[in-house]
Amino acid sequence: MRWLLFPCLLLSFLVLAEPEAASPSNEFERIEKLEQDINQLYREAQNQSGTARNIIDMQMLKKNEDIRSELEALIPKRTDENTPTLLKFVRVQVDYLKMAMTFLLKQINKMQSELDAADAEQRLLMQKTLHEVTRFYHQIMQEQWVNFQWLRTLGHPLDKAESALIDTVSQRIDFVSAKLTFDHQQETMLTKQIKAAAEAEKSSLQIQHILAQRQVVSDTEELKNLVTLARDMGLDTTEMTKQLFEVTGDLTNELMNTKVLVSLISGWTKNLKDWVFQNTPQALFKLFIFMVILFIFRLLKLLTRRIVTRAVSSPTLKMTQLMKEFFISMSGNIVFVIGLLIALSQIGLNLAPVLTGFGVAGVIIGFALQDTLSNFASGMMLLIYRPFDVDDYVEAGGTSGKVSHMSLVNTTIKTFDNQILIVPNSKIWGDTIKNITHERVRRVDMVFGIGYNDDIEKTERILHDILDKHPAVLRVPEANIRLHTLNTSSVDFIVRPWVKTEDYWDVYWDVTREVKMRFDREGISIPYPQQDVHLHMVSEEKKPK
Repeated sequence: MRWLLFPCLLLSFLVLAEPEAASPSNEFERIEKLEQDINQLYREAQNQSGTARNIIDMQMLKKNEDIRSELEALIPKRTDENTPTLLKFVRVQVDYLKMAMTFLLKQINKMQSELDAADAEQRLLMQKTLHEVTRFYHQIMQEQWVNFQWLRTLGHPLDKAESALIDTVSQRIDFVSAKLTFDHQQETMLTKQIKAAAEAEKSSLQIQHILAQRQVVSDTEELKNLVTLARDMGLDTTEMTKQLFEVTGDLTNELMNTKVLVSLISGWTKNLKDWVFQNTPQALFKLFIFMVILFIFRLLKLLTRRIVTRAVSSPTLKMTQLMKEFFISMSGNIVFVIGLLIALSQIGLNLAPVLTGFGVAGVIIGFALQDTLSNFASGMMLLIYRPFDVDDYVEAGGTSGKVSHMSLVNTTIKTFDNQILIVPNSKIWGDTIKNITHERVRRVDMVFGIGYNDDIEKTERILHDILDKHPAVLRVPEANIRLHTLNTSSVDFIVRPWVKTEDYWDVYWDVTREVKMRFDREGISIPYPQQDVHLHMVSEEKKPK
């Protein structure tokens, strides 16, 4: 790169300077040795070009950085004897960096002119080089300021040169600040144009947008470096710090400065006042339209819910309570959502990105709420196949009781001892569902045992008589009473009357009680498990000897 040729021009000053006697200290000897190395590299550079020349130039820059490191360590430990020698080295640095700044500024102006005249593709290539040269120019100014502070420490300040540098930095920071404002506006404008442009125009606009983005990044970095240097010089950097925050949004320690905070708040307040003054009438009108549309569609929502409620409540429709609630809720919500979208479009909101955002959010929420969506899907299956309804007694999901409420996510079951259980629908649908009260008629299964010595025919007559006299036992279907099992300790009869579902437990308990009382009166035993034990006695004569 051409800008790297400046060390050769500037280091000629070091080559032509008359060297003074070297200090006896090792530190001064190292500095003298580094200067000699720089001179040697300069002579080698005269016979090189291109990449080789650039490499040598970078080596000379590295040597000079080593000299500055030595000086930075020596100046705090100065003595009366070595102060003149230190002054000599620092003044060489001052002259060297002054020439470097002049050379780099010319290069920056020249490259900026070439950049302005170039086309978009060439500017992409030239922009990076200009940014590097500018960054190096600001670095040189920072090092020059350090040189002036060293001279002040050594008791030989250069007040005029120091003031000149402060003026240069002040002018430069104002220029970069104005440039950042312009480039940031260009980037914002190009962003809007790309969104509204046709596909054929987007290609050229995107190249310009990339250039503007890079320029904003370059301007931001330059302004940050200059703000740091200006703050060291004692300049007021409040407005520049505020500008950096507004452009980048980065929170820094400088924002805690009272002046910066006051400036930010003042700027925001002024912008807010201007916006309110310009947009309040239009905003109030749009808000009025928005509220009117929402109010109208809220009334439509209530009307729709009433119509759907009447429709699904028709006795000719065999719908579960869950399905009724689903249609009623969804009909009203759909109407209200349509009204909300219309209201949003009336206030100028573009619905395309909103709907796209809802789609993306739906995918994300779907992954995050997999279990909930599984419950929802199970609720839809319960809604479609209707295995039970509200007020049914069921055994499902490892629980049993009366269904008190159903939703698309869970089912509320009240147990027989009056406990409330909230069961996820996925657990219910994924398990066996036993609807106890779905049918209007149920069979009561009972087993009664008698002893082996009891009269079987008499027992059958007694059981038939008990069932015939109970008012809740249905005559059709006919009750079934049969001798079922010859058990180990009893002769078992099955008794299976048919009853209405709501009479199940009353019949079960009444018949069981009556069987016990009648068996006792008729002398029929109800045996309990027993076992006969037979003992065989062995005589003394037959015992083995």
